Amino acid sequence: MPMRLEMRNVTKRFGPVVANDHIDFDVQPGEIHALLGENGAGKSTLMNILYGMYAPDEGEIRVDGQPVVITSPADAARLGIGMVHQHFMLVPTLSVAENVVLGAKPPLGFFTRRAICDEVRRQAETYDIDVDPSAPVSQLSVGEQQKVEILKVLYRNAKIIVLDEPSAVLTPNETRELFKILKGFTAQGRSVILITHKLGEVYEAAHRVTVLRGGKKVATTETGAVSKEELARMMVGRVVDLNRSYARGSESAKPVLVLDGVTVDTGSGTKGLKGVSLEVHEGEIVGVAGVDGNGQEELADAIAGLIKVRAGKVYVKGEDLTNAPPRKIIEAGVSYIPADRHRVAMMGDMSVEENVMLRDHWRVNRGALIDRLSVRRRTAAMIKEFDIRCPSPTTLIKLLSGGNQQKVILARELERRPAVLVAAQPTRGLDVGATEYIREAIIRQRDAGTAVLLVSSDLDEVMALSDRIAVIYEGRIVGIGKKDSLDRETIGLWMAGAGEGGKRLCSA
Repeated sequence: MPMRLEMRNVTKRFGPVVANDHIDFDVQPGEIHALLGENGAGKSTLMNILYGMYAPDEGEIRVDGQPVVITSPADAARLGIGMVHQHFMLVPTLSVAENVVLGAKPPLGFFTRRAICDEVRRQAETYDIDVDPSAPVSQLSVGEQQKVEILKVLYRNAKIIVLDEPSAVLTPNETRELFKILKGFTAQGRSVILITHKLGEVYEAAHRVTVLRGGKKVATTETGAVSKEELARMMVGRVVDLNRSYARGSESAKPVLVLDGVTVDTGSGTKGLKGVSLEVHEGEIVGVAGVDGNGQEELADAIAGLIKVRAGKVYVKGEDLTNAPPRKIIEAGVSYIPADRHRVAMMGDMSVEENVMLRDHWRVNRGALIDRLSVRRRTAAMIKEFDIRCPSPTTLIKLLSGGNQQKVILARELERRPAVLVAAQPTRGLDVGATEYIREAIIRQRDAGTAVLLVSSDLDEVMALSDRIAVIYEGRIVGIGKKDSLDRETIGLWMAGAGEGGKRLCSA
C-alpha cells in the first residue's frame, strides 16, 4: 500500500532565511503523525506548502503515490487535504452549519438550511463530535469552535487532516476529547498530521513523530522508541530538564498587590469576578489555577486597568489604583503579560522596536518627536539580553516565531523592573525551550523582589513556579494555600468547585 502522503526534498526560502531545508516527510494511511519542533523550526511552513498557502522552491509532493502540484487551498481540498489552523477562520454571526458549508460547492446547485443542518449533524454523530449545527458560532466555547473547524474539513471529505497546535487554547479535558475524535478518524483510514511542540501530546496521540529544528529534519521515529528527554534534546539541540523544580521565594510579610472584594461584570451582564480578595507579597509568586473561563482574564485585566471594577479595591504598594487609567498603573510599577498577545500585547504590522515602545512611548519622546536612535539602542540591548531571534530591531514582529514574540513582550515588561508582574498564560503555545526561558525569567524577577501573580491553565506550571496557589472557580477564589501543603487532587477538587467529600464551596 502506498504512503498516503510523501513530501520529498522540500525547500522553502524567505529571502536569506531557509524555513525548510530539503525536508523529507511521509504519512501512512490510518496514522497520526506528529510534527514536532520548537517555535520557528519550520513546521507550519511545511504544512502551509502542503495546503497550497506557499509554493516550494524545490521538492516534490505525492498523494497516494501520485505526484501532485498544489498551488492553492482549493487544490489541496480537491486532493482530500484539509487544515485546521491555530487561529480559527470562522464567521461569528453565522451558525455552525453555515460555517461548515461556507465556500463549499452545493451538491444540487443550492443549499437549504434543513439539508445542511442534517448533513452536519450526521457528520458530527459519525465521529462523536458534540456540537449543535444550528448554534451561532459566537456563542460557542473555544473548544467547540475547534470542532466546527474539524467538521469543515470532514464535510469536504478530507483524507489527510492537518491540525496546527490544536491544543494551544484548549483545556486538558477538551484536549483529551480532541484526541479521541482524531483516533476515530484514523480508525476509518484517514491520516492526521499533528503540528505540536508539546511532548505529552506526542505520546498521547501519535503513532510516529518527525522532529524539525532550524528548518531541517532531525529524525523520524516510532513514538514508543524514544524518550521525552531525547525528543526534547532533538527539538532544541541541548539537554532540557523536563522535571525541574524551583526554589521557593521569600516569605515577606510586606504585601505589594492587594485585591479587596473585587467584583467585575462581563459584557454579558454576568459577574466575571465576585468579591475576590487576594494578596501578593514582595518576592513571591502566587499562582492562580482554574479552568479557562472562570474569571482569570477579568482578574488580570482588572489589575492592569483594562476592565472596570464595579466593587472592591485594587491597591499597589498601598496606593488605591482601582479603575485608574492604564498609564497611571504602569507608572505605579505594574507590568502585564496578557494571555492573548496578538490581541492585546502587540501590533503585528509594527516592528519589534515599535512594539517595545508601545507601552510607555512617552519615555522616548523629544517634544512631539520620538527619539528613534534611543529606541533602537534600547531594543538592541533587549534582543541581546533576552536572546530574541530576529534579524534586526526593525523586523516586523509578526514575522517572529511565537516564542520570540513572547520574549519581546517579556523584555518590554521586565525592563522596567516592576513592583508587580501579572503574567497571564505566559508560556501558552510555546515550545519546551522558550517555556524554560520564560519560566526562569519569571523566577529571576521574583528573586529580585517583584510580586508576581501567575495566571495559568497549565497546572504543572502553576505547581512548578508558585510559592502559594489560589484556585478560581466561577469568579471566586475557592481555595488558597502554600504549594507544599497542596496536592493535585485537592487543587482539582477546588477547580471543580468542590471541597472534601464533593461538597460545593460556592455556587453560581
